Amino acid sequence: MKVGRKMMNLTINTQIRKDRINPEIYGHFAEHLGRCIYEGIFVGEESDIPNVDGIRLDVLDALKKIRIPVLRWPGGCFAEEYNWRSGIGDRSKRPQRINVHWGGVIEDNSFGTHDFMRLCELLDCKAYINGNMSGGTVREMSDWVEYLTFDGYSTLTALREENGRKNPWKVEYFGVGNENWGAGGNMRPEYYADEYRKYQTVVRNYGDNQIYKVACGPNSDDYYWTDVIMKNAGHCLDGISLHYYTLPTGSWDSKGSDLEFDEKEWYSTLKRTLYMEELVTRHSEIMNRHDPEKRVGLIVDEWGTWYDPHPGTNPGFLYQQNTMRDALVAGINLNIFNQHCDRVHMANIAQTANVLQSIILTDKEKMILTPTYHVFDLYKHHMDGALLGTSLVCDNIEVDGSAIPQIHHSASISDNGIITITICNLSHDKKADLSSALLNYDVSKISGKILSNEMNAHNTFDEPQNVAPSEFSDFSINEDGFSASIPPCSVVLLRLEK
Repeated sequence: MKVGRKMMNLTINTQIRKDRINPEIYGHFAEHLGRCIYEGIFVGEESDIPNVDGIRLDVLDALKKIRIPVLRWPGGCFAEEYNWRSGIGDRSKRPQRINVHWGGVIEDNSFGTHDFMRLCELLDCKAYINGNMSGGTVREMSDWVEYLTFDGYSTLTALREENGRKNPWKVEYFGVGNENWGAGGNMRPEYYADEYRKYQTVVRNYGDNQIYKVACGPNSDDYYWTDVIMKNAGHCLDGISLHYYTLPTGSWDSKGSDLEFDEKEWYSTLKRTLYMEELVTRHSEIMNRHDPEKRVGLIVDEWGTWYDPHPGTNPGFLYQQNTMRDALVAGINLNIFNQHCDRVHMANIAQTANVLQSIILTDKEKMILTPTYHVFDLYKHHMDGALLGTSLVCDNIEVDGSAIPQIHHSASISDNGIITITICNLSHDKKADLSSALLNYDVSKISGKILSNEMNAHNTFDEPQNVAPSEFSDFSINEDGFSASIPPCSVVLLRLEK
């Protein structure tokens, strides 16, 4: 791996203000998978772990701190086996079913619709519910939407009140199916488009509740799928999903270790996560042909790293540790979504707790925050900001015959004129000397934070603060803007004021 040492240049033009960075780009995903819901988020009212209505208080507080804007539930693949009626009413009478997708364990349905909507209320975040299209009926989906959002009297709203909720909830997002090209029915795009048109008809707007309908989009680089769905169903959808996971090896058979990796695998991981830029660009180009006004959003509702299961854990639970490598993956992806905020309306990292690229890990009463969590905490200042026009000249790192940039960034400006810049140094061992020119902006004050450590560094229940943000001050203001020295293997936040 080769990287140079010359000065790198970032130009920021504050008069070029692009689209708003939708807060939902910083969304999350909680599936009935492994220990994500049960133990990770929900422990039940009788638990000794402090909770409100069965929901862990420590997890609630952590999610509130990063201002989680939207949460997707109940899956994922689990959604395509889920009947919402199994998760309402007396918990002792709810059916127990096999979670056929994830570990073959018994799902007792103790966490259901009322619990999820309560969670969203406590977090003050938007609800993104994924409906069962391949294993459920049109009537089933219609009834769920009515149960959730109808503000008048019906048999279903009477049932809702009987179960403890008189008033309807607000449901902002509804996914019509999940991965219907795979476990969600193995459908062809032409067939799915017709099925989507039928099912979405019953995802009605009751009262003042307006639902943003998300169609199942492509698996990674299936551009044909996107074209067919936009052509045949684009008029009746608001968003189309995209799923892409970063695999260090590029192989689903042997994905690589979460903790035991070397320099070569560090760079292969970052190279593969940068592929998200090409995916978003090319799918957006297809969408632009069918939707030049950019009404329809690209919804990246599953993204993140996927490694071989952590040794000694249930392979079906998809538990993995989280290192500085994951922090860089998170920073790169969020920068990409920011830079494409004209088309990317929402994104949801997989997943919230104890599954894949988690932001939170729990062990009974203990909870730790991962490096990925801290990246979301740094990046939250981009929410609702206007994307700024930037130009970057930086060194490249040679990886397997190709090159990746040493520096990856995004910049935005808030309504009150504060500029937020997030910078990732992808080199594991070389600093980046950065000179930044600010056009039409006289900076008088800069504050900064940094997340940095060795590439394999991670937090454990014995050392929960091994990787944590600290103050960053290795910068100086000059006549043109500022200069900064960005340490290797780091994610840096800079906040600029006039």
